[in-house]
Amino acid sequence: MYALLILDVQVGLVHGPEKPWRCEALLETVNILLDKARSAGAPIFIARHIGPAGSPIEPGSPLTMVAQELKLLGGEVVFEKRRPNAFEMTDLAGNLRACGATGVVIAGMKTQYCVDSTCRAARDLGFDAVLVADGHTCTDTPVMKAEDIVAHHNATLDGPFCQLVLTQDWRF
Repeated sequence: MYALLILDVQVGLVHGPEKPWRCEALLETVNILLDKARSAGAPIFIARHIGPAGSPIEPGSPLTMVAQELKLLGGEVVFEKRRPNAFEMTDLAGNLRACGATGVVIAGMKTQYCVDSTCRAARDLGFDAVLVADGHTCTDTPVMKAEDIVAHHNATLDGPFCQLVLTQDWRF
């Protein structure tokens, strides 16, 4: 069984000063994935990235709250993480195993940080990692456009670290 894992689709990233590439499309995609997971009875985990006390994303900061555009119905497991890898210093792996999940379908933000780290870690921990190719994004950097970062990570992660799928083709 596969669980859905949504990474860092939170107020500070969705509505921050730097607009993520294809943000509206990402929000729609994540809601489609949420609907697919619910219809199949798949567990849903939503990670919120928090930082140290005194930072803009300190625990309890409105910037760390799940973006209101996501259609949450209350059955999701929402948890906090402090590292790019959603498994590091969290109960995610144990919670996935406890609900019988052998694989995890990954979507969210930011591609080159949390999405990349979590895909790699999932496979290392024995989970079948699936990355939704059209289900993650980031912002431009001084070196590379977000569109190119997403394409690069899709190409790099596919195979050795995860299975790459399109939202329209995925079934839980």
